[in-house]
Amino acid sequence: MSEIKVGENESLENALRRFKKKCARAGVLSEVRKREHYEKPSVKKKRNLKLQERENLSSYN
Repeated sequence: MSEIKVGENESLENALRRFKKKCARAGVLSEVRKREHYEKPSVKKKRNLKLQERENLSSYN
């Protein structure tokens, strides 16, 4: 879990902005969206294979 320390002279808006950036870098929201619904192993495997194919095609160009 991401956490930040709020400085004495730091505004709440700045602290919230830093927290949001830290969560985005850690991939918290994407992980939550991915785990929101159960994904069958076969569907997960197909998704990963498509992703690998796309990465392989882009590496050739």
